[in-house]
Amino acid sequence: MKILDKYILKKYFVSLIFTLLILLPIAVSIDISEKVGKFIKDSELTLNEIVYDYYVNFLINYGISFLPLALFISVIMFTSQISNNSEIIAIHSSGISFKRFLRPYFIGAFIVAIFSLFANHFIVPKSNKTFEKFQETYLRSSSKKQTKNHVKNVSLQLSKDDYVYFGTFNFISNQGYNFSYEHYEGNQLKYKLRSNSVRWAKDDSIYKIRNYKKRYIYAKNDSISSGNLFDTIFNFQPKDLLYVAYLAKEMSSVNLSSHISQSEKRGVKNLNNYKVELYKRTSLPVSAFILTVIAVTLSSRKRRGGIGVNLAAGLTLMFIYVFFLKVSEVLGSTADSNPLFTVWMPNLIFGALSVFLYIKHANR
Repeated sequence: MKILDKYILKKYFVSLIFTLLILLPIAVSIDISEKVGKFIKDSELTLNEIVYDYYVNFLINYGISFLPLALFISVIMFTSQISNNSEIIAIHSSGISFKRFLRPYFIGAFIVAIFSLFANHFIVPKSNKTFEKFQETYLRSSSKKQTKNHVKNVSLQLSKDDYVYFGTFNFISNQGYNFSYEHYEGNQLKYKLRSNSVRWAKDDSIYKIRNYKKRYIYAKNDSISSGNLFDTIFNFQPKDLLYVAYLAKEMSSVNLSSHISQSEKRGVKNLNNYKVELYKRTSLPVSAFILTVIAVTLSSRKRRGGIGVNLAAGLTLMFIYVFFLKVSEVLGSTADSNPLFTVWMPNLIFGALSVFLYIKHANR
C-alpha cells in the first residue's frame, strides 16, 4: 500500500471515529435528560440494567444508524482540510489522477460497508431484542405497550388447500376463540370445522377443540356432526399467528427471510414491513460508497469560505438523503408497493448523483 493510501485511510477512520464520539454522547445526553424521571421512578430498576441492557444497546443501535451521517461529515471535514492545505493540488501535480486519489476512500468505504453489513444482519437484531424488552418493561406507558399477548382476526394458509381462522388468540393461555378450519379441493369447499374454543397443548403439540361442529360437503348432501371435545394436529404453532411489524427488527436476517417465505406460503397479507427491514439492512451499508464519492467531490477543491461552505452543502445533501430514506421506508411498507425498489430508491437517486459529480470532477 502506498504512503498516500495509508495517509488518507488513517484520516478517514480517525475522522469517522472522532465524529461518532461527538454524535453519540450528544444522543445519550439528550436521551438521559428525557428518561431520567422514568429511571428514578422505578424502584426495581438497577444501574447495571440501565447501563448494560439499555445504553449499551442504545449505542449499538444508534451508532449503526448514525454511521452514514458520521461517515459523510467526517469525509467532508478531513478532505476539505487537506484541500485547504493545498495537499490535493500537490497530489494531482505529481501525476496522480482523481480516480487513483479515490482508491483509499473506496478501501475505507469497503471496510465500513462490510462492518455495517455484519452488524445490521447479526449484531443489531440481537441488540434490538434486549433494547425493546427494556423499553417495554420500564419506559412505555400501559396504553403504548406493544402487544405480544394476543391477536385478532388472523388467518393462515397451511397448505394449498387448507386454511385456518381465529377471531382472537391469547398467547399467554394458548387459547383461541371463534375458530374455523377449511379444506378445499380446487375451488370447492369439502370440509369445514368450526369451534368456539381451541387450546394449544404445548407438551403434546396438539390442539384441543371444544364445542365443535364438523361439516363434510358432498355432491348430493352434507354430513354434519358436533361434539364437546376432540384432539387434533395442525401444521402450525401459535407463534406463527403473531404478526407484528416491530418484531422484524429483533430477528436475524436468516430468521427474518425464513419467516417472510413461510408467511407468504401461509397467505399472510402485507409482509412489506418485514421486507423493508430485511432490504434496508443491505442498502444502508452500500450507501457508504455513494456518500463517500459525493463527499469527496464536494470537498476536494478549494472554495471561498473553506470547510464551512463544504460542510453546509454536505449537510444539506445528507438531510435530503435521510428524508428520502424515511419516505422510502413508509412507502415500502404500504400494501401495493414494491419494497425492494422503494428501499433502494434513495441509493439509486444518490448513486446517480455521485456518478454525475465524479464524471464532472474527473473531467476538469
